[in-house]
Amino acid sequence: MEDISVITAISHPLRRRIYDHLLLYGTTQVTTLARALKSQVGSISHHLRMLERAGLVQRESDPVGDRRTSWWRIARRGLTWSVDDFSDSPSEAMLAREAQRQGIRMQIERLQRWQRRHDDPAFAAYDASNTETMAWATPDELRDLSARVLTALADWRDTVDLDDGQERTPVFFFAHAFPTAP
Repeated sequence: MEDISVITAISHPLRRRIYDHLLLYGTTQVTTLARALKSQVGSISHHLRMLERAGLVQRESDPVGDRRTSWWRIARRGLTWSVDDFSDSPSEAMLAREAQRQGIRMQIERLQRWQRRHDDPAFAAYDASNTETMAWATPDELRDLSARVLTALADWRDTVDLDDGQERTPVFFFAHAFPTAP
């Protein structure tokens, strides 16, 4: 189970963008992050320290030994949690519900941005997918499904050879599994 401080740290929109940038691009200098995310260096530095306190990112030595610059990298990859993890604490459950709402908003906004840009010639070769299904499951079976999806994603990600000379663009995959009715 994740600590609520980790969940609240990553649920801030700019912090999530910082985390995602570091996931994709690896160790990055603060001014490069600020430029890429169109934000002020001071703001990026503040949010990096918040992510550091949560154990999500860590400082990295400057590759050329210049101590005047600040470099950061991911400290851990991926989070899995549920609002139900915090049911013992009403205040933490409230924070987790808000973090979940923020996460869903971010996922939907990314999907809507893609839909607005899918005709862009830069993405012509990309055939985005939509996958959904209905099935019967116990709570344990649903947890098992989530674990299997995470394993499949990690296995797939690890097979991508980023040094093979092919041009790639970042892709986003999200899934929700929950009880429902037809």
